[in-house]
Amino acid sequence: MSERFLASEQSGLAADSQSERRVILQEYGLICKLRSLWAVIRKEVTIFIRYPSWVVAVVIWPVLFPLVYIFNGKAFAGPDNAGVSTFANLTGTGDYIGFMALGSLLYMWINMVLWSFGNFLRNEQLRGTLESTWLTPMPRIIMLIGAGIGDCLQQCAVFSISLLEFYLILNIRLVGDPLLVLAVILLTIPTIYGVGFLFASLVVWAKEVNVMVFLVRGMVMIFCGISYPLAVLPDWMQSISRFIPMTYAIRAFRNAYLTDGGLGAIKDDLLILAAFGIGLFTIGYFAFIMVEKSVRGKGNLGVY
Repeated sequence: MSERFLASEQSGLAADSQSERRVILQEYGLICKLRSLWAVIRKEVTIFIRYPSWVVAVVIWPVLFPLVYIFNGKAFAGPDNAGVSTFANLTGTGDYIGFMALGSLLYMWINMVLWSFGNFLRNEQLRGTLESTWLTPMPRIIMLIGAGIGDCLQQCAVFSISLLEFYLILNIRLVGDPLLVLAVILLTIPTIYGVGFLFASLVVWAKEVNVMVFLVRGMVMIFCGISYPLAVLPDWMQSISRFIPMTYAIRAFRNAYLTDGGLGAIKDDLLILAAFGIGLFTIGYFAFIMVEKSVRGKGNLGVY
């Protein structure tokens, strides 16, 4: 009896030891992943800071870019602003300067994300660091998520500087609830970076995505109403715009910023934007996983 009791005690201690070891390994694995994530974020932010010419572009470009649309709007409004009333009937606001500036800001956001985060793996390949990074024990998706967070921090700085310049230089005032504006931005992030995941997957598979970037940003500029209300588009073009998530992001952002309609005015757009965000981010995530497995099986990651 005593030998059997001792044996059972020893087996119980062994099982407890194995479970504790498993928990420790899981915690250690999580710590390693977080450290890897932080390393990628720090690398991306460091690279951005080390090139001071970016600061000039971040300060100047947000103001220069919408001026093309704003001067066109002034010309169409006429010397006595007679066209502003028609514009207000179509958009719900007579602030056509703010309307165009905010639309151009979101267009700049997705454009910059596609060129930076969407081309992250391509840039790593051009630097000659993709293969060495890919061979580390870090999960590849952690590398991409870290790059996405680093890029998001950069875009937050660009966004903040742009809105400040709009206030100081273009005299664009926040009319709505700042919390609603923040909600629109937060719900737009998964959508934009979900598209970025898809582009990163295309880079691994096709090696070059410049044509797709031109196509996507062209569709956003034409179908999403960057500088004009969607009501002026033909019916068939408005139908296409309903399938593009940036349509809802731009409209909700303008309404939250330039009008005091509150949550009721943008609730439907927020729900649709949230659905697009979940769907695109999920599709982008699994697309990258599938492409990673395919590349690993074929062994053509280093093919330039």
